[in-house]
Amino acid sequence: MSLFKARDWWSTVLGEKEEFDQGCLCLADVDNSGNGQDKIIVGSFMGYLRIFSPHSVKTGDGPQAEDLLLEVHLRDPVLQVEVGKFVSGTEMLHLAVLHPRKLCVYSVSGTLGNVEHGNQYQIKLMYEHHLQRTACNMTYGPFGGIKGRDLICIQSMDGMLMVFEQESYAFGRFLPGSLLPGPLAYSPRTDSFITVSSCRQVESYKYQVLAFATDADKKQETEQQKLGSGKRLVMDWTLNIGEQALDICIVPFNQSASSVFVLGERNFFCLKDNGQIRFMKKLDCSPSCFLPYCSVSEGSMNTLIGNHNHTLHIYQDVTLKWATQLPRVPAAVRVGCLHDLKGVIVTLSDDGHLQCSYLGTDPSLFQAPKVESRELNYDDLDVELKELQKIIKDVKAQGVWPMMEREDDLKVSALVSPNLDSVSATNVEVGTDSVPSITVKITLQNRVVLQKVKLSVYVQPPLASTCEQFAFDFAVPDMTSIVTFAVYLKRSYTPSELEGNAVVSYSRPTDRNPDGIPRVIQCKFRLPLKLICLPGQPSKTASHKLTIDTNKSPVSLLGLFPDFANQSDEDQANVVGFRLLGGARVTLLASRTSQRYRIQSEQFEDLWLITNELILRLQEYFEKQGIKDFACSFSGCMPLQEYFELIDHHFELRINGEKLEELLSERAVQFRAIQRRLLTRFRDKTPAPLQHLDTLLDGTYKQVIALADAVEENQDRLLQSFAGLKSATHLLILLIRLWQKLSSDQTAILEAAFLPLQEDTQELGWEETVDAAVAHLLKTCLSKSSKEQALNLSSQLNIPKDTSRLKRHITLLCDRLAKGGRLCVSSDAAAPQAMVMPGGCTPIPESDLEERSLDSSAELFTNHKHLITEPPVPEVSALQGVLE
Repeated sequence: MSLFKARDWWSTVLGEKEEFDQGCLCLADVDNSGNGQDKIIVGSFMGYLRIFSPHSVKTGDGPQAEDLLLEVHLRDPVLQVEVGKFVSGTEMLHLAVLHPRKLCVYSVSGTLGNVEHGNQYQIKLMYEHHLQRTACNMTYGPFGGIKGRDLICIQSMDGMLMVFEQESYAFGRFLPGSLLPGPLAYSPRTDSFITVSSCRQVESYKYQVLAFATDADKKQETEQQKLGSGKRLVMDWTLNIGEQALDICIVPFNQSASSVFVLGERNFFCLKDNGQIRFMKKLDCSPSCFLPYCSVSEGSMNTLIGNHNHTLHIYQDVTLKWATQLPRVPAAVRVGCLHDLKGVIVTLSDDGHLQCSYLGTDPSLFQAPKVESRELNYDDLDVELKELQKIIKDVKAQGVWPMMEREDDLKVSALVSPNLDSVSATNVEVGTDSVPSITVKITLQNRVVLQKVKLSVYVQPPLASTCEQFAFDFAVPDMTSIVTFAVYLKRSYTPSELEGNAVVSYSRPTDRNPDGIPRVIQCKFRLPLKLICLPGQPSKTASHKLTIDTNKSPVSLLGLFPDFANQSDEDQANVVGFRLLGGARVTLLASRTSQRYRIQSEQFEDLWLITNELILRLQEYFEKQGIKDFACSFSGCMPLQEYFELIDHHFELRINGEKLEELLSERAVQFRAIQRRLLTRFRDKTPAPLQHLDTLLDGTYKQVIALADAVEENQDRLLQSFAGLKSATHLLILLIRLWQKLSSDQTAILEAAFLPLQEDTQELGWEETVDAAVAHLLKTCLSKSSKEQALNLSSQLNIPKDTSRLKRHITLLCDRLAKGGRLCVSSDAAAPQAMVMPGGCTPIPESDLEERSLDSSAELFTNHKHLITEPPVPEVSALQGVLE
């Protein structure tokens, strides 16, 4: 038994399968007995009203029959019960019951009994109000500062406040901008209604402002009101709390001030009368209900907060003073005086468990027996220790994480068909070209029993597969499963990679964990270039050109690209043309004498796939020849200017998308506002002219549709631009690797910095992510002084105003690599590196002037072993003799 468990004084279960909420519980002397003893009033969504006067029971005994004073079925669901001075001409307490479409006020009276069964209680309907709108909740108080009676305010589901002056209806007002109703409370000291709107802000409205504002039935402003006459409903104050509120409670702090308590989803707030925060407390658990009350200590407040962990916390201001365990999650909590026992905590769960408890502890009656002293046998202890060590060693060998390799559990292999499908798996067409498809076969072989085996296939967009998810059942060891799917080009632009990835997730059950240990294994496969490319006519001129140097004699392109070369034209052995699906053309030329290859195209990003394919096929060719010292290099100008143009284009599309989404949000708000105004006009009992609201609604609808189409079009263009940017980034990394002869680890660091995202979004985009990564490299492994290391990087990634900072950092990174910088992620990466420059080059300057000069001049960087200028290429007809 927990030491801090709530001490049960009285409890019962209400009905069967009934539901309750925080407004269904109330404590008051509802029968006006005058002895200061509270009664417990409970209403349910099933329509039952119950009144209890509990008595203390012995341990093990259940509640007595005389504890239930009254039980009546009201037919309609009970949303809330309150007790106050609701009947005119008397200051006696009466019971107000709120139904969805009705407000009823009852008097509760008791008749003395002459027999042992006790007194008899009954309720009498004093008056009722039928509501035109569905009710949500209500509050009451001396609105307007009246004495001796309470008025009732009901909030409807559509945000209307309806005020009832006891037996008569006073007025109704719509809260401005109301979308969903929130908790409602009345502050007698400021004569204000306080609620939390769907905008997640606390709002306060003066009763006098509500009373003199435009009537709810005449909510639309007339021309005179627009010119300045009439009263508008304005807020007294507002406070944004950033979360939805569960409940609001007003507690008088002293005679001159009161406190507004707001229970949020993660915090609870204490506000002053003017909306300023007195204090707030972040909650560790999700709250379910709360009840603030004045503390016996001067100048502090106590708060009971129930949460979904079956715990009731008692705070004094923001300090946790007590925590007690409850048997159920409380939906409502109250404190009252029951049979001369003050401070009884009454809790009600959502399934009808009503409990009266008090705080206390259960002392432990257990006494530990005396330990018999005995001499230690060290030989037996050594034997026991060895046995325990052997058990630990065995557990480590097979324990929670078996030491065997993952591939032993499951083997995954991928096989790409050497030929394209005779009949394409899709009917998609890109321009005038029909899109081919290729079949990929995935084979899975398990060694042991596996659970929840799922295969996910991922290819770079705009490539797509006919099926992306597969499920398997390896209930027996040594099973083999084979799945096939087709891959094809779905859109009219080029993917950034031709690599696919097959990822298998599964669980391996063990003796200690029958549910299985989750594991992941992946298998990569490479798609052929002919899936997205067709043979094309070589082009003599192009806007973008790259030259790759090798250390071996040039290879005939007919043998290197047999699936793209024209075998009948032997004169074109050193020229191959490619036509990408969608229309772009790329030309590959091989020199006969100078060991060079040139790739040229009209689009810079289209050079990547052909350049990468060329290097891969050259490596495979020389490996088959048994030559192991083949190497490629790049000695030309680093094409930063072309790369920066792609960055600017991508960033411009992101900015356009942000502006379009803002416009769409504004038009959507306008559209909903016009809809509300029209709905109010149509509901009017007296027809009024629409004042061209229907025309305005139609125009706004067309604008919303046009803006939504523009957002979709911009998103499509952004996806295409991001694919092109990734292709250009891959090409830039390849050129830097060839230029500086980087190792595989250094290349992996560059790829992690420049390609951190698989998808580009408005919340987290490529520009700010890459800028942070490159700045980190410049601060750590590429820094030259402790001054640079002391610079603090921003911990929050936001979309930048422009790309100048990113371009300056990329230029600076290339410059430091050119002057001997080394990429690493080891622990000594933060140490300043002494960059040794060949030929006595001076270190890179530290001033901002240097960075500005780098940015303004867009300097092109080359390997220090080569000249900056690229060797001229003579113009030869029929593309012969190029690069001789």
